[in-house]
Amino acid sequence: MDIFADPVFAALFLWVTPGLIVAVAFLAIGIDRIDHAAVGAYAFRPLLIPGILLLWPLVVWRWAILARSSGD
Repeated sequence: MDIFADPVFAALFLWVTPGLIVAVAFLAIGIDRIDHAAVGAYAFRPLLIPGILLLWPLVVWRWAILARSSGD
């Protein structure tokens, strides 16, 4: 069973590490530019971290599209 634990842990680590970087950057910079209703609403941002960790490629993709279309 130990044989399977190392690759699973490595895959999880390789997925969550960029997700954590994206989560910090998006919650610090991006969310205010994307959603104007989120400006100043800091209490709900930690609740978004698990979702961003799982769906970080989608968050980066949508952030890039919306940033490009708004001219920021």
